[in-house]
Amino acid sequence: MFNALSIPFGCVMLYNVVKLKEGVPLEAVEMALGEMCNVVKNTYGDDNGGFIGGQVYKFGGFISEQGSVGSSKKADDHLAIVTYWQSYEQHEKSHADATFKEKFDALAEFATDTYEMGYEMLWQGDANE
Repeated sequence: MFNALSIPFGCVMLYNVVKLKEGVPLEAVEMALGEMCNVVKNTYGDDNGGFIGGQVYKFGGFISEQGSVGSSKKADDHLAIVTYWQSYEQHEKSHADATFKEKFDALAEFATDTYEMGYEMLWQGDANE
């Protein structure tokens, strides 16, 4: 559950932002989030399903002045769900499935807004290369 990820070059990354309703603590969403993540891992985590791995982050409240350009340096409380897939098509197929939609809808009950953006990998490397 807390192992390091090995992300193959050429995969796609989906970045999902879940903006929590005001006053909703992380503890309130943990069960819905955990159930959704388990469905993805256990149902779509093979070559046919295409799921490679994922990570969930809670916004820490800090915004880098050194890495930000522009005047808007404010962000609402939110979760970031980062998932890696063999293809965008496999991601979309999994997320259209009733099993996933049921778990995602339970998580969305705690949110004012959610959106998911897809990215194609251009480069990767680590500090030792």
